[in-house]
This record gives sequence, C-alpha cells and structure tokens, in this order.
Amino acid sequence: MTAFNCDYAEGAHEKLLKALMDTNLVQTPGYGEDAYCYAAAEQIKKICGAPDADVHFLVGGTQANLTVISAALRPHQGVISAGCGHISVHETGAIEATGHKVLTLPTLDGKITAAQVKAVYESHIRDSSYEHMVKPGMVYISNPTEYGAIYEKEELTALSQTCRECGLYLYLDGARLGYGLTASGNTLDLLTIAALCDVFYIGGTKCGALCGEAVVITNPVLKPDFRYLIKQKGGMLAKGRLLGIQFLELLRDDLYFQICSHANQMALMLKEGFVRKGWELYVDSVTNQQFPIIPNEILTKIEAEHTFSHIMSFSGDRSVVRFCTSWATAEPDVREFLKDMKEW
Repeated sequence: MTAFNCDYAEGAHEKLLKALMDTNLVQTPGYGEDAYCYAAAEQIKKICGAPDADVHFLVGGTQANLTVISAALRPHQGVISAGCGHISVHETGAIEATGHKVLTLPTLDGKITAAQVKAVYESHIRDSSYEHMVKPGMVYISNPTEYGAIYEKEELTALSQTCRECGLYLYLDGARLGYGLTASGNTLDLLTIAALCDVFYIGGTKCGALCGEAVVITNPVLKPDFRYLIKQKGGMLAKGRLLGIQFLELLRDDLYFQICSHANQMALMLKEGFVRKGWELYVDSVTNQQFPIIPNEILTKIEAEHTFSHIMSFSGDRSVVRFCTSWATAEPDVREFLKDMKEW
C-alpha cells in the first residue's frame, strides 16, 4: 500500500539521519544554544539576505504558529486568515486558546488578497462601535496554501504594502515552503519573502526533516523576549541541536530544494494521470498537493490499495480528495498507482 495522504509519512532524508548519527555523542549546550543551531541560523540569514534577522528553531508548525501569533498580538487583537487556513481548521483552536480570534476570509484556493485585507481593516475602523470588536493585528498566509496554490510576487508585494499601510504584521506559514519555491511558475524566493514579511518560517517537518521549523523574524519589534515565549508555548526542544543539525544538512548543496522539487514532479505525474482519466481537479495546484474530484464508487477501490485524504463531498456521488506526495515519494510507486488507475 502506498501512502499519498500526507508529506510527513516517512522519517527523514538519509543525509540528515547520517548527520545526526555522526554527531550523536558530541556534547553541546541545550535549548538551541549550540554551535549547530548558530551555524544553521547564520546560513538561513545568508540565503534570505537578512543579516539582521533573528532565527529560532521550533519543534513543529503548530507551536511556531501559536508562538508567533500570540507574541505579536495585543490581548484585544485577532489574526486575519483564509477560512481554510491551517490556523483556522487544523490546529484544534490553538490560536483561540491563546486568547486571539482568527478572522477568516472566503477563498477557493486558500489565497487571500490585499483588497480583502483592506476591506476588513476599513470595516473595523469605520464602525462606530469598533472598540467592542476584535481588532485586526496580523495577516496570516500559507505558501503553498492548504489547497496547493502559491502566491505570486506581485500578490505578496500588494499584501505587504497593504499590511504596512494598515499597521498589520504579515506572517507567512512556510510549512511546505520548499514545495512552493520549487513549483512551476513560482516567482518568489527567500530574499523576497524576507523583505516583504515581518516574520515567516521555513518548514522542515514536511520537507525532509524528522521535525522542526525555522522561524525567521525580520521586524525588530517582534524580536525581544521571543525565546521566553518559545519556552512558554512548548516550542523549545531541550536537545535543540537536533534541529540545527537537520537544517544544516537540508541547506547543504541545495538538498532542501532538490527533494521538494522531486515531490512536485511526482505530484504532477499524478495530476496528468487524473486528467487523462477524465477526473476534474478542484483547484489547479502546481505543488505536491493535488485535489481530484473522484466518483465515490471508485474511491472504495482506491482505498483498498492506497491511502489519501478525504476533503469534502461534491455533487452527490463524487468527492474532492487530496493526494499528497513527499520528498521521499518513489517514482515506481507513482507509476504503479497510475497503472492501477487504468483498471478503475
């Protein structure tokens, strides 16, 4: 059985495991204050063109999101997000548990626009009872989105400009950032993201690491006391060097981008197969997540041999499902799936 239900079904790339084994008995300080984390942070600042940024390694994406958002917002503020955004639907109310409301916007592919953000901001400040409502304080986006869409440079630039005009922080969730940056038609890079966002993170958990995300803070206002909050929110790993070592290896010789590009290629092979089969696509994703609309009677046959994720019912007898490839998805497994597809 081949798993296409997520991009963290496997452990970690073998080069990361080797590096962890090679350094296993090296004694280091804890909590990310070791030479490996320092070296990885310097490398990230270099490739982002942000020498003055602060880089912190957290254990996972949910911890990164709730730590960043709760650190940035005042008690009366909320965060603007797509309705399907990860913080809205897949983090068990973690943001709300910190005391901050998620202010959701409608979207088909997971992207939100500068115009939508501007409308939310103006609606708030123009309401005569604005002090009785949650005040927008931050905009949260994912790249790629929950539906595999990627932001174009012009879109991110417009969002950044609007956020700065309205006094809102712009935060980019990069859990799958490697898949976005290596996607066909992508116009973003790390330098642009660092220049336009107040804070973002480079995902490791879904991109070849055992665990870990690298939070990059470019706005000086958000830097003070951030380590206190990482600890308080449960995002600080005692053996922090394990995260630094993994990111050093991911960034060595562009491994991060190579393995993410491979995942995209495997996903596009699946996409071509879905189209040949005559199945509609719910969204036109160019990343490692694909969303075909498949008759329910066929889904039962697929489930006997492969795993995938159910997203929603669609027009009665069909469903939108997600097939997700990873850095480790093997081409022979994809070809075997495509061969099986002919029989369904």
